[in-house]
Amino acid sequence: GEERSRDPEYIRQLQALQAKLQNLDRQRREVLAQMQQLLGRSETLRELLQQELGSWQERQKRLCLGGSADTNLRPLETWFTELGQGLFQLRQLLRVLNDLQQKVTYDRDPLVAETPLLEQRLREQLTHLLESAFVVEQQPSTPNPMKRPLVLRTASKFSARARLLVRLHDRNHRMEAKIHIDRFRRFNILTSSSKTLLAGDSPQEGLVCDFQYLTLKEQKDSRSGKGKGGSGEGPLVVTEELHLITFTLAYAYCGLELELETTTLPFVIISHNNQFSSAWASILWFNMLSSDPKASRTPLALCHPQPCHPLPRAQQFFSSPPPAPWPRLAEVLSWQFESVAEEGLSRNHLLMLAEKLLGKA
Repeated sequence: GEERSRDPEYIRQLQALQAKLQNLDRQRREVLAQMQQLLGRSETLRELLQQELGSWQERQKRLCLGGSADTNLRPLETWFTELGQGLFQLRQLLRVLNDLQQKVTYDRDPLVAETPLLEQRLREQLTHLLESAFVVEQQPSTPNPMKRPLVLRTASKFSARARLLVRLHDRNHRMEAKIHIDRFRRFNILTSSSKTLLAGDSPQEGLVCDFQYLTLKEQKDSRSGKGKGGSGEGPLVVTEELHLITFTLAYAYCGLELELETTTLPFVIISHNNQFSSAWASILWFNMLSSDPKASRTPLALCHPQPCHPLPRAQQFFSSPPPAPWPRLAEVLSWQFESVAEEGLSRNHLLMLAEKLLGKA
């Protein structure tokens, strides 16, 4: 060893190897720093997309309540897909870096310390992006254009559709979409409640779970009557029971497998047409005053004895309904006229209604 340490050629080779190692270390640190920057930017972009998605959901709610709004999902789908492509490309780059680490590593190799943290951060971003990208494109509605969405009648056909805005999937993986309804009164969904999601030949068709010609049949329970709770603490009427349909999707792409879930807006199930007006009033009142659609994840009535996830605020909504401010109610009333007469209410119309409801100031 002492003889080799005095060998000029050995010293030259050792210095060259050290220079290569330092260059390799510098390049690895630069790549990791750039990935950190890209993940920071993608996080900012994802937050902006979340805001845009929230605006779209508000427009969809307005459309369901009778107002006019643009609910085209194509721009959002394009943005979500492009961000998803970028994140999956970073995931592939991390795999390459891991392979390089297996081939060459050294003391204080930044890949050893930083790639696990980057992988975790990247997976969290992809998970959040995909979870928010699974949305209900068409709320539960009947084929009859004169009927309102969000009010369904037992034994009558209805449809609902969900869409995954990240248009990326593994064609070799069977993506199964399922729907189920749970609530205070129990219902069976007739026809198939599961489908294999397949992308169309055209990329414009997107990834859609389209459930059509569904019907609901109530399960009779001898322990409680229609609209009555098992705990016997003062039932609410049927038209004040809000229900949800949940879509679940088994997603897989590039080795990432997730269970995605999304829910419809709260809707009411009736058995007779004479219940429609009361049911629609409940839909209007709840959506006017609740900013969180999942506030009704349990029925707005007393829970059945079996396990559920109680949300007292939701359960008490119609037991003690909150008052609506007149400007908000006036806006929604105007939407009702606009949906059937193609023109909303004028200021004088609303003033007359306010005097009828509230009296003269």
